[in-house]
Parts: sequence; structure tokens; C-alpha cells
Amino acid sequence: MSNLPPTKKMTTIKSCPQLMDYIQKVGFLPLLRCGIPGFSADEAVSSECRYRLLDDGSWEWPLWRWKSSIITESDCMYGKFFFDGRAGFVSGQWWPDFCNWRRSRFPMPDDTSVEATILDILRVNGSMITRDLRAACGFTGPKMRGRFDSYITRLERACRIITADFVYPRDRRGQPYGWGWALLTTPEQFIGSDACLCDRTPQQSLDRILRHLHKTFPHLDRAALKVIAG
Repeated sequence: MSNLPPTKKMTTIKSCPQLMDYIQKVGFLPLLRCGIPGFSADEAVSSECRYRLLDDGSWEWPLWRWKSSIITESDCMYGKFFFDGRAGFVSGQWWPDFCNWRRSRFPMPDDTSVEATILDILRVNGSMITRDLRAACGFTGPKMRGRFDSYITRLERACRIITADFVYPRDRRGQPYGWGWALLTTPEQFIGSDACLCDRTPQQSLDRILRHLHKTFPHLDRAALKVIAG
């Protein structure tokens, strides 16, 4: 694949299908800006697709709304994979290598751990929005939300949990509103166990990822690419 154009020329994406195609090309893409120039969906889309406040106090954010379609209509995985819990996409083509590397760094949690309980409950229920999963795990007391979210973030970083969709509350007219609730599941339940397998060693997967990212984003140095790979 030829190198992509510089960041300042990449802000031409104006539709969800175009962003889906772009994710397939780059393989890895945080949703929001992460401090590495050009490495986010927010920078890849045109200005009218970014967050903006309207005169009546409401807001529009096409990019935010596209997340559900990208997750449900393409082979992309979405979760808090990047940079201290930043969410983003990994294409289906690169998921086996990414999963292979990350799981080698974060082995399956101990059977008695909170993380193991979370995974067991998800396997039984298939998928759950975060607040229901939190309640099912017994994190219902004061200040429990942040503590529970840290467990979820670690599991997402380890490629043990992904977001299967976003669920939105509806107003009296039946229109969705708000930021939406993440519908969590395991990758195995979402795409099947075989799609999470890789016949390379974890180091081979990492090397392959870094070569691809260096070719795709040539302005990034090796240190930044290692951060991307986790």
C-alpha cells in the first residue's frame, strides 16, 4: 500500500462508508485525538463531521454517531485499546495479530479475580451495557463506578472485551439522545473464536504491526509506534 497523504490533506472524509474504508486501509485508528498528529478518526474526517454546538444549545457530532454503524456493519473491533484507555478501531484484518500481541502481555486473569467474574458474566449473558454489567458484578456502592471501569479498561486493553454496539435512550418521540451506553461483549462471542487466532508468535505479530504502521504513517517515529502497539 502506498503511503497516505500528510495529515493536513487527510481531512476529506465526509461519510461513514468513507471512514470504514479508511479504517480498513490504516488498520488501527483511535476515535479522538491522542497526541500523535494525524492518528485519529477525528483528524481524518472533515470539520462538519466533528463535534459542534448548535445555537439552541444542542450538539451535532456525526463522527460519534457513526461508531455504531462501523462496529455493526464492518469487521472492525472497537474498544479502549489505545493510550491509557483511549477508544478506537482495529480492522478485522489486523485483529488476530493485535489480539495475539496484547494477550501475550496481559494473560487470562486468575479464576478468583474480578476480571474473571466479569468475563464469566459476559459469557453467560452474551452482551450487557456497562451499568448492568457493573450491577451484576456487585459494584453498586458509592464510588464503585470508577473502580469497576478500571477493570473494564484493563480487559479491553488486553483484547478480552470489546464494544459490540451503543445503546441510546429515547425521548417521548422515540428519538435517540445522549452519548449512548456501550454494549460490551467478548471478541469470541462477537466474531467467533477462530477470528481471534493467529499462527504467528506474539513478537512476530508485533513486528508485523509496527512495519505496517510505519509504512502507513511514515511521519511517526518507532517510539510512537511501540506506544500504539501497547
